[in-house]
Amino acid sequence: MKIRFIPALLLALCVTANASDMPQSTGIKPLVPITALDVPRYMGTWYEIAKFNNRFQKRCTGFTTATYSAIPDGKVQVINRCRAENGDLVEAIGVARQVGNSSSPKLKVRFAPAILSFLPMVWGDYWVIDLDQNYQLAAVSEGTREYLWILSRTKKVDHAKYDALIARLAAQGLDVSKLVLTWQE
Repeated sequence: MKIRFIPALLLALCVTANASDMPQSTGIKPLVPITALDVPRYMGTWYEIAKFNNRFQKRCTGFTTATYSAIPDGKVQVINRCRAENGDLVEAIGVARQVGNSSSPKLKVRFAPAILSFLPMVWGDYWVIDLDQNYQLAAVSEGTREYLWILSRTKKVDHAKYDALIARLAAQGLDVSKLVLTWQE
């Protein structure tokens, strides 16, 4: 059974739409995204490997994916899926747009109805903060570091590559002790 729902992976970012633009008082250096993102290479399905717990994914017990597809208006369709405890498919469909130039690693994502797209608060930050050169392993967050997702093109990630990513994320000031692994099999 398929269930459509608004609370989903990355919807959490909609709540923090402009929070990343506020000065950070923690003394930690600002979060730095990757230098450039080749959006066409980023398209396709990504498996959630780990995340910071958030209220938007409470129903998700595993098998979480994010699928990105280019749409004709230059934006990106986002389909987030996971399994609920009862086995139902939970799905949220949204749209993302790049902020800045065509290689910007900063995007805005919206899961609210299109009629509300003029409201800044329905757009959340989606920053690609780490990405291997083969576009196989990524980390996504936003300026406040409240949210973090580790995504992979495969359901399993090589331990050495995962550990190296975790070290880079910790160096960016993310509290990697808060990461929760996602059940994929």
